[in-house]
Amino acid sequence: MTAAAPLTIIVDSREQRPLVFSDAVTTVRGCLSEGDYAPASLVGRVAIERKSLADLVGSLTAGRERFLRELERLKPYAFKAIVVEGSMAEVVAGAYRSRATPASIVGSVCALIADYSLPVIFCDDAKTAAVVVEKLLVRLHRAHCAEVAA
Repeated sequence: MTAAAPLTIIVDSREQRPLVFSDAVTTVRGCLSEGDYAPASLVGRVAIERKSLADLVGSLTAGRERFLRELERLKPYAFKAIVVEGSMAEVVAGAYRSRATPASIVGSVCALIADYSLPVIFCDDAKTAAVVVEKLLVRLHRAHCAEVAA
């Protein structure tokens, strides 16, 4: 079995404070049509959208129509996910600035998962989010390399 090629992660140029990954991967800034992070080997097929808790709540309330249009564009992707820098416990506690109830936000998150087959992964902070995003992209990249080699 041959080893997978090293992973290069494309970080969307609009990311203002990019996640910091381990030295095991290389990152380059680029323009992604969808999402904030993608393996260079799978651009257009894999996208991970990163959101702060405030951004998620805003996307599910005032920015909902725009957000749903973004999700429609992600439908054909082989893998897509939202990684949230915040916890579900914070959502349930209403620890965000919005008139939206915790039940409404939880319901909207469940709708994303059920209606769009879109994993929503809650991470407590940017450091944890970086670990999760890197592990996901490494796994998807290795699977792609194995497919190509077969």
